[in-house]
Amino acid sequence: MKKYILADRFFLKNQTENRGYLAIENGKFELFYREKPADADETNTLNYEGKWIAPGLVDTHIHGLLGQDVMDNSVEGLERISDGLLACGVTSFLPTTLTASTETLNAVVKTIGENYHKVTGAKIQGIFLEGPFFTEKHKGAQNTAYFSDPEIEALKKWQELSGGLIKKIAIAAEREGVPKFTEQATASGIKVALGHSDATYEEAKKATEAGATIFVHTYNGMSPLHHREPGMVGAALTLDQVFAELICDGHHVHPAAAKVLMQAKGSNHVALITDCMRAGAMPDGEYSLGEFPVRVQDGMAKLHSGSLAGSILKLNEAVKNVVEWEIASPEEAIRMASFTPAMSTGIEIKCGSISPGLDADFIVLTPELDLLETYLDGEKRFCSKAKKS
Repeated sequence: MKKYILADRFFLKNQTENRGYLAIENGKFELFYREKPADADETNTLNYEGKWIAPGLVDTHIHGLLGQDVMDNSVEGLERISDGLLACGVTSFLPTTLTASTETLNAVVKTIGENYHKVTGAKIQGIFLEGPFFTEKHKGAQNTAYFSDPEIEALKKWQELSGGLIKKIAIAAEREGVPKFTEQATASGIKVALGHSDATYEEAKKATEAGATIFVHTYNGMSPLHHREPGMVGAALTLDQVFAELICDGHHVHPAAAKVLMQAKGSNHVALITDCMRAGAMPDGEYSLGEFPVRVQDGMAKLHSGSLAGSILKLNEAVKNVVEWEIASPEEAIRMASFTPAMSTGIEIKCGSISPGLDADFIVLTPELDLLETYLDGEKRFCSKAKKS
């Protein structure tokens, strides 16, 4: 049955439209109409006058939520993360691993590959392998005991075990054999990202010339910008046709630095991500990230050394933050949290925009960008307390 969404603003794939009607049929987006369609009436129209409609958000870098972690290797944990993400406005995500032993990663990717279609909340659109091919100086919360040079055979094995679900892998650009590994991974359809790296600008550039297209949580876990050695940050800022992940919780990156990146890259090449760990949507206290204890307090997750250990950010909060910081328009913010991350990982044909033929996964926002409701396949799956009241 066809139904319509009436609202004051729609963030479509290539433009923003004011008041109109968005058609949905059989769980898929259909056409947008500026005028009321002849067959639209009170029985088949959802009235969101005064509200905004945006595509469901896409988190391509998230480790956990609600006390669960991807590395727990739990089907129940994946479901809990999937369901919890609906309250963050996220309708698609890439479960993200950490550096670990080959055996552990084998088990985790196999579990996700065999069960990804069973989750009933936000849809698993692939896997992001964050590591293990990193270097020590910018290790963050990654376990150096498992670091090594990139091995294409290991990646092939993980891809096989996952049933072809791996969409992205992060490596350090200065490791031995990066160009060849990058060429082979890219040829197999896996996006190569650069992070947790002390690479020089030239090493990063060489990796991108071999096919790397993403910089992981830009500014964090990478060699900084210096006027005589631009480093990884300089490469992320200046190299064309690469995407830059960005954590906008106000702790990882200063708003002014976020503005610099956005001005350099534009909303088509900055992907807002959370890097959220298991303490997301949980109270302050003691948690873990991988094999490391983490203390969560004052909006930050930190190792006992004081280093940041992922975040507890929700993606809808990142959207609101960059607008409130006056460094992005609502259109830019929503795009950086939906279509751009989807595009960066090659899943834009499945999610990330309001486009005819795509699953009708969308969110309802106030003009202040507060999340009211989340829809999957045209059906309401989350409603905020504010909306209920």
